[in-house]
Parts: sequence; structure tokens; C-alpha cells
Amino acid sequence: MSQSTNYNLMTIGGGSAAFAAAIKAAELGARVAIVEKGTIGGTCVNIGCVPSKTLIKAAELCYHSAYPQFEGLTACPPPSDWQRVVQQKDELVAALRQGKYVDVAAVYPNITILTGEARLLGGRQVRVNGTTYEPGKLVVATGSSPWAPPIPGLHEAGFLNSEQALSLEALPTSMIIIGGGSIGLEFAQLFTRFGVKVMVLESGPYVARAEEPEIGQALVRYLEDEKVRICTNVTISQVERRDGGYLVHTQTDGKPEVCQAECLLVATGRRPNTSGFGLDNAGVALGSKGEITVNEHLQTTNPDIYAAGDCIGDPMYVYVAAYAGGLAVENALSDVGKVFDLTALPHVTFTDPQIASIGLTEREAREKGLRVQTSLLPLEHVPRALASRNTKGLIKLVAEEETGRLVGAHVLAAEAGEVIQEATLAVRFGLTVQDIAETFHPYLTMAEGLKLAALTFKKDVSKLSCCAA
Repeated sequence: MSQSTNYNLMTIGGGSAAFAAAIKAAELGARVAIVEKGTIGGTCVNIGCVPSKTLIKAAELCYHSAYPQFEGLTACPPPSDWQRVVQQKDELVAALRQGKYVDVAAVYPNITILTGEARLLGGRQVRVNGTTYEPGKLVVATGSSPWAPPIPGLHEAGFLNSEQALSLEALPTSMIIIGGGSIGLEFAQLFTRFGVKVMVLESGPYVARAEEPEIGQALVRYLEDEKVRICTNVTISQVERRDGGYLVHTQTDGKPEVCQAECLLVATGRRPNTSGFGLDNAGVALGSKGEITVNEHLQTTNPDIYAAGDCIGDPMYVYVAAYAGGLAVENALSDVGKVFDLTALPHVTFTDPQIASIGLTEREAREKGLRVQTSLLPLEHVPRALASRNTKGLIKLVAEEETGRLVGAHVLAAEAGEVIQEATLAVRFGLTVQDIAETFHPYLTMAEGLKLAALTFKKDVSKLSCCAA
């Protein structure tokens, strides 16, 4: 049966990329259908950023209120009502899902939400709940799901992924986390601060491998101070379930060890949701990790189908997904030829202190053939950190040697995610470290650290007075 409703655009998926696409299309006067088979809102609001950062903040407040400025105290006591902490997180998720997705769609009379599973039939044809539609253009925005490596015994033993760990009915006494990237490190600190004994197993030579080595090394020290055990260069040969717990058989630099814990969390990344709904029927090509192949305009190998968000692969950030959704629709409906540009993309890891980065690391810059110089500023030289009695962290800047143009900024600090935005603008608009050094920065702000780090290229800031340049 064919549907007479004439949609100019249909999105497959109902998360941030799909909603950004639908809203942009509606603003362009198009009739839009959003097809979502699950919960409206996608990963970030429902099972990702919002719930995880809410629990991370709760653990941070607990930790700092329990142990302000005291050394030797290593973990926040378990919360008196863990279930209420989780419930409050769920209440926020529900409120944001309603307010930022369901209610927003209702504002636009030319947006329709179709609840059901989409199936591509070929060309532009899509079947939803037994009805076939043929919209003018399609945007695939099906997101991603947690991925687990093929470790012997892992799937038979069962495990938590990063989504399930946000809704535990009770806190375990101990936890092994496989994966030392952003998600693994955030969860390690979250649970150790709530009294869980945590071990992190990382296959690579160091955790936070996407960051500057100085930042990863410093963060490891801070986490170990909180009694998180971090093991690198780990090979896992087998996982088994025994006596209500988990045994993880490992080898580290040739030394075998059987690690034991009540709970096992796998945080080894995500993979695009691109199977089971007919992409092959529509002639849409996939990459090596199952990601949808797109050109610089986010157009797939089917010229009438565009894709945006996690389903096109890394980087899987909600703000990238929203940007991509809007851009894809402009190109699809207006043929403006906008280019998907991630050259000035910041990212944040919500540990405490936070990691925030923009642009190139020192190694990446040199691999690109750039002649660069760097500055490294420990936070003990930043007045805001001293006043807060929290000097954990550092700031590293990477600049072109000849011009002084900032090509990378890397911050490990409390609220680093707020600090990085100035550096993001500097990278985007080609500013120099001298531009940053000569710009007013309010005293006793963490952002002043960027100015001090810029001054460090030519001066010893320990020999300057407050606010001196």
C-alpha cells in the first residue's frame, strides 16, 4: 500500500541529528517525517551524555564535600540512597526528552513523528508499519550502540555496557572496566567515588590515548590517588563467571594475572547502527566499521540519501551530530554544497579534573610536517587554581614556530570544558599565542590560565606579578 502523504524529507532515527535535520527542513518550508522505532531523543539525552554527566556531577559533589583539601582520604562513602540518585537522573532525562524533543517537534506543524521501524526498499522508497512512502530526500540518522571486543567467554559470561551501568539497582562492591578511553575513565572515577573498588584494563600503552601524554600521565596519577587501579598493555585471554562474580584472565607485559570483581563493565567504544533496515537495497555503501560512507556534503552513494550523526562514524559527539543533521538537510533540499568541516572541533572528557582539547597534539602537528613549539603550564601557576586549593592539572599549547599561530590547546583542569572555548575560537580563526597573551582575561578565572600558558612561550610566569604581562 502506498501513502499519499508527500514528505519532502524523511529522517530515519529520532535523535539529535534527526531533529536538527527536521527543524532545518521545516524552517526551509519542507514537510518532514521523523521515523523512530525506539525512544525519541537518541543516545545523548536518554542513555549517554545527560544521564552519565548527571551521575558524574553527583559523585564529584559527594567526593569534594566529604574530603575537602585533605590528603590520604581516597573515596567518597556510598550514597545513602543510590536508587534516589538514579531516579533523579531519570527524572531529568524524561524532562529533557519531553522539553527538547517531543515538545519541540510539536512547535512545527510541518513535522510529523512516525513511531515504527523503517525499511529502505530502494531508490527513495521507505516502508514504515506496512505503509510505503517516497519522500523527496532522506537523512539516515540511526546513531550507534556500545561495542564489545571478541574476547573468549565475554558474551557467555554477560557484562554491563555504558548504558546499563547508568541504571544499576545497587552499587557493587567491586568493578572491572575494560577500556581506558573517555567513557571508561569517567565511569572509573564515578564508581570509585561512590565506594566501589575499581580496576581499569587497557590494551594500549596508556589510557586517554587521544590526548597529550602529559595529560594522560597526570590523570592516571590523580585516579590512582583515589585508589583506581589502572593497568595498561593488557591482553585478555578469557572472561568467566564464577560464584556470582567475574574472573578476567589477563597478561600484562608477559605476566599473567586473574582479576576478580563483582561487576564487569565493557567500555570499548561504539559502532554505527547500520544493519537490518535495507541500506544495501538503497545502494548505500558502508565503511570498514559499518559506518555509512558519505562525501564532504554528507551525501551517501545514493544521491537522494544523506547521513548524519554517529552512523557515519567518529567523532561520535552529540554536537557534531546536530551540526551534521542541519548541514545535510541544507545540502539535500537547497543544493548549497556546504562542506562538513571538523577542523576546529573541541572535545571534553568529564573526569575530575576534566580533559578538554582542540586542534592538534604536538605529535600530530609534527607528523603533518609543521614546525611547532609548545608551552606547558602546571596549574600551580594559575591564581584561580591556587584560590580554589585545587592545582591538579596543566595546560599545554601547540603553536607554529614561525607565525605563533595556535594549532592545538590541551587543558586538564576543573571546568576545562569551559576554558577550551576560547582556544577553539583561536584555532578556528587563526589567532596566535601573542593574540591570546595580549587579550584581557579576568583575574581569578581558569581561562586566565590560557593567557599564562601563552606567555610561557617567552617568559617565566613564576617571575611575574599578579595580572602582569
